[in-house]
Amino acid sequence: MATFEPPIHWSDHEDIAMKLYERFGAEFNEGKIYRIRFTDLLEWILEVPNFEGTREQSTEGHLEMIQSAWVYEWRDNQK
Repeated sequence: MATFEPPIHWSDHEDIAMKLYERFGAEFNEGKIYRIRFTDLLEWILEVPNFEGTREQSTEGHLEMIQSAWVYEWRDNQK
């Protein structure tokens, strides 16, 4: 039986970061995550399963928060 995953929205920064970490794993370290172009980051976010936000709802603030949360997720998994 599949588990229900609630929809993910722009304000769910940690959930999005977790999905990005699951997708890319160790491919991106802290330095690389901070060098990702926002245009690429936006495309990857829009591809996250259950993500219900739109490109038009994206803001620089959301992208920065997601980027920071992704770094914290990466750090947590280095222990």
